[in-house]
Amino acid sequence: MRIAIVYAQKQKSPVSEAIKALARGMESMGHRIDLLDAWTDDGVRLPGYEYIVIAAETVSLFGGRLPEALPKVLSNASSLVGKKSAAFLVKTTPWTTKAMTNLMRVMEKEGMFVNWSDIIINSEQAEALGKRIGA
Repeated sequence: MRIAIVYAQKQKSPVSEAIKALARGMESMGHRIDLLDAWTDDGVRLPGYEYIVIAAETVSLFGGRLPEALPKVLSNASSLVGKKSAAFLVKTTPWTTKAMTNLMRVMEKEGMFVNWSDIIINSEQAEALGKRIGA
């Protein structure tokens, strides 16, 4: 299956180890993975994927705010209505569950069908989660 992992970190920075581990887990199950940075990618290619994974971090300690690049990249995609997807948040604060609600709201606003969501605590757990996609 062709899977796009759109990662949205707090700021423009190299991809985190947890997100790399998530991709490794999916690749080990035979999926073709493309990592797309929400800060630099425009999202135009997203409709071409069979499954879209959003992996994000919260921006603020309180309130569960997401990086501003994430809604922009999703809204730039031409049609994500009905697209199967997963929402993952890298745990950075105790209020990550509020951010998960916000993330799912952004995805569902674009018409995406979120059939799985989870909070990533460490790289080992992220790789195990990646192995469960499509299984």
